[in-house]
Amino acid sequence: MNRMRPIHRTSRGGAAVEFAIVLPLLLLIIFSTIEFSLALYDKAVITNAAREAARAGVVVRTTRLTNAQIEAKALSYAADRLVSFGSGAPTVAVNNGGGVSGANLTVTVNYTFTGLGLGPLLSAMTGPITLSSTATMINE
Repeated sequence: MNRMRPIHRTSRGGAAVEFAIVLPLLLLIIFSTIEFSLALYDKAVITNAAREAARAGVVVRTTRLTNAQIEAKALSYAADRLVSFGSGAPTVAVNNGGGVSGANLTVTVNYTFTGLGLGPLLSAMTGPITLSSTATMINE
């Protein structure tokens, strides 16, 4: 007679314990990946907003855009595309260089990133996460 017990009877519940140990780490990795992806996406959006606003400001027109109109162009672009989670609108700074041909037009867009869950937790330890982008073009 073989008196050995089957393995599945002696290790009952072991898989549940292992899963309980690994689950928090797995969730941390998944949510960290989502947060990082959202931050990269928002960075790309504010980069494009700065570029679009600078391009609109340097194109030759009969009347040049004012700084307020250039800021509105950047804010409009960002408002339509940012994944914000209620963190507010970005801030825009325009340096038109006098608006003369050959002078640089610089548009800077700053945005405070607030993520889903890990963003506020991380910002509590390190301070707010500020994304910034600057686009410089020459007036035509």
